[in-house]
Amino acid sequence: MATILTPRLQLSPFKPSDWAFFRSLREDRAIMRYMAAIAPEKETRRLFAIRLAAPHTFVIRSRHEDTPLGDIGLQISAKYREEADIGYTVIPQAQGKGIASEALRAVCDYAFTQTGVKAINAYVLADNAGSVRVLEKMGFVRTQVLEQAYEIDGVRYDDWVYRLECGAGGTAFARPT
Repeated sequence: MATILTPRLQLSPFKPSDWAFFRSLREDRAIMRYMAAIAPEKETRRLFAIRLAAPHTFVIRSRHEDTPLGDIGLQISAKYREEADIGYTVIPQAQGKGIASEALRAVCDYAFTQTGVKAINAYVLADNAGSVRVLEKMGFVRTQVLEQAYEIDGVRYDDWVYRLECGAGGTAFARPT
């Protein structure tokens, strides 16, 4: 599995030692408010096992520190090998510093140059203004609004669908190693 380097970041595959970090992300209400309800530990362990085995999921770290800043993952469709979905999370202390944008650009570049993917889709809650800005800055285009389609803790939200096609989004700088 690849490690991706950017000017400031290292995106590396999940390791068993990342469990405490992953669990802390999944139990943080500030992070999960736009993703899902906080799940029981058994479900979180199941999701972590999937991350460990997945070929295109990464822990985001500074190139100069080992402390995780977030995670990002690409899921290539089994039916349509030229399409993938992407999702990411950045800890509150790293938000607003361009970390999500840099990691997103790197993984999109990796997807387009290393995996054969031609289009990447992202789903974001309409209320998640930070993530909307990151996607739009990267060149993702909103293609669909799914009204009241996503539920978290009994509250329904509009889900926005974004898409980036190969060749869009500017110059890439990621270097898989």
